[in-house]
Amino acid sequence: MAVPSSTSSSEPARHIPGLRLTAADRPGIAQPVPERDIPVQPWGLIAAVALVLLVVLVGGWEWHWRAFGSEPTTENSNGLWARERRRLDEGEGGRTVIAGDSRMLFDVDLDTWQRLSGERPIQLAIEGTSVLFTLEDLADDPQFHGRIVAGLAPQVFFYGFGFRADVVRYFHKETPAQRVGQWLAMNTIDRLFGFYDTDFALGTVLERQDWWPARTGVPTYKDVRKLSVSAPDRNTEMWRKVVVDEAYRTLAQSIWAQRFGPLDAEGKAHLEQSTAKQLDRAVAVVAKLRARGIPVLFVRPPSAGGYAEHERRDFPRESTWDVLLAKTAAPGIHYEDYPDMQGYAIPEWSHLAPFEKPRFTTALYAAIVRRYPEFLAPAHIP
Repeated sequence: MAVPSSTSSSEPARHIPGLRLTAADRPGIAQPVPERDIPVQPWGLIAAVALVLLVVLVGGWEWHWRAFGSEPTTENSNGLWARERRRLDEGEGGRTVIAGDSRMLFDVDLDTWQRLSGERPIQLAIEGTSVLFTLEDLADDPQFHGRIVAGLAPQVFFYGFGFRADVVRYFHKETPAQRVGQWLAMNTIDRLFGFYDTDFALGTVLERQDWWPARTGVPTYKDVRKLSVSAPDRNTEMWRKVVVDEAYRTLAQSIWAQRFGPLDAEGKAHLEQSTAKQLDRAVAVVAKLRARGIPVLFVRPPSAGGYAEHERRDFPRESTWDVLLAKTAAPGIHYEDYPDMQGYAIPEWSHLAPFEKPRFTTALYAAIVRRYPEFLAPAHIP
């Protein structure tokens, strides 16, 4: 007599409540939508407890960062930059553009510029990113026919740093959903929460804790911390904590100082090659803009302390700034040439304190009027 196999499909296994039914439980029958018994639970109470826990955790995180000194502010996101950049293609192509790295972002006060000129410029400076990325983008935009005030920090410019260069690609590829998300963030989260900043993200906070073991042979490098606050039109200034909190200011200075080590022979050769490459880029893009009637004026904002010493040693003016102006034949304003553009409070050596922005912007605009009045002439529209 044949004994039925335990794996025979002729006798379906008895279903045990709570287990998901599978094809083996229904031989010869099409697989239905999986079913699972849901046990009876006090779901209302569970939801209430989860909600309370969420509120407590979010509230505690918010309280922590408010106590640290943060307040709700507009996040200087890729979407915010794209929002301002898009204005040039939506009827404002003749406007003055402020471009550059974080120094032009922190140091130029849009309110003061508007008061002096009658025009509010569009702020397109990007932290840690060479101005050449923005110039090259604007040179290819037929809708733009304004003028560009292009600032540079020597290290960022002559190394061609592009910490946030992807923002240009983001602008050209931005989807409707991303635009809506930016609008929602600006009108909800940004206005409510002080913790809504990439520097305060839980993963970022955990990553920079001292408890992680050091890796042998791998130098530790601290990332730049939060330094600024921004308005919806990217009118940006130094975060007050950097000015009033000595410990935080010292931390910011120590992070910059990681870059100040002397260059060896290989480092000097690399810098020389990079400088030549960036100068070639500058010559090409300025010529392209000039051919379209778009003037470019370079600006070297002030620095101080260890940062200024580093720049004078590794980026001497005669082999960097002077060569840039000579090769591009573009006008330029260097803070060392103007007494009223010196002597500012620069707490962490690289950016002006908020109360200095109007004075610097006034001095910069006055220097442009005195030396290069043609730069401020009405824009030429081809």
